[in-house]
Amino acid sequence: MLIEGLYTTESFNTNEEGISAQIKLNPKHEIFKGHFPGKPIMPGVCMIQIIKELTEKSLGKDLFLSVASNVKFMAIINPETDPVLLIDINLSEIDGLFKVKSTTIFGETVALKLSATFKSAA
Repeated sequence: MLIEGLYTTESFNTNEEGISAQIKLNPKHEIFKGHFPGKPIMPGVCMIQIIKELTEKSLGKDLFLSVASNVKFMAIINPETDPVLLIDINLSEIDGLFKVKSTTIFGETVALKLSATFKSAA
């Protein structure tokens, strides 16, 4: 985990299409003191990192982001009011590249849609 203590994985399920996970953000984490003081917002880059980490867990491989072809931040994630996130990841492998299409939701609100390609770090 790149940012230790930022979140915990409450559930993690894989199937032939990909991954479904529920995570819980730690609203007391240091990162929220600077982003932003008094009005915490989950940094978008951290959400992309979490998706990468969940994908790595599923594959058992270290990955790095090769291409982020479509990133849509659709709602602000406040870790104090909405700490529980559902992350669905559709995952496919083509010629050694891992294609990800992911949706992050809190409550009934879609917060992030991501289409990205990851490469194996090995």
